[in-house]
Amino acid sequence: MTTISTRPAPTPTVRLASSVQAYAVTWWYHRDDRGQATAEYALVILGAATMALLVVSWAAKTSKVSTLLNKVVDAVASRVA
Repeated sequence: MTTISTRPAPTPTVRLASSVQAYAVTWWYHRDDRGQATAEYALVILGAATMALLVVSWAAKTSKVSTLLNKVVDAVASRVA
């Protein structure tokens, strides 16, 4: 005995929507993440530059860095001489 399907054939619009959905799912699972690493490196460099700017601005306002360098130079000079 043969079984007859009562389901109508898909229309061209349904076939197109199904193809678009399959393409989108395939793209989502196989997308390329190379640009992500570049963005992360850029954010790390931006953060490091911000920290360096804060340290330099702090050092310009205080005399602690020059005092530290003077102590280091004096210690080295006393050991050499």
